[in-house]
Amino acid sequence: MSSSIVLVILVTSFATYLSRFLGVVSSEKIKENSKWFRWFNCLAYSTLAALIARTIIFPAGVLSGTEYSIRFIVVFASLLIFYLSKKNLVYPTVFSVMLLFVLSSFY
Repeated sequence: MSSSIVLVILVTSFATYLSRFLGVVSSEKIKENSKWFRWFNCLAYSTLAALIARTIIFPAGVLSGTEYSIRFIVVFASLLIFYLSKKNLVYPTVFSVMLLFVLSSFY
């Protein structure tokens, strides 16, 4: 059992650091205005958006115990704080945790 866990950790670490290494090696050759770079950038943002949407719509764990309305209120309020704070990520993150706690405690 413990040898398989070590093997899994080694394989996943290798895959993670190999992709990072290849990114560092190839970063000088990629132009930020190229179509490939924009395509990968769009792919990364769309993947992130899909993961966030999945977490909000089909949550797992403790978050699944909250109502949909509470989750959507927290998301919209956090987006509002994000834009009001000139796209600062700290304020909406802290605000969303506090708002989710308050709303889920009293709703």
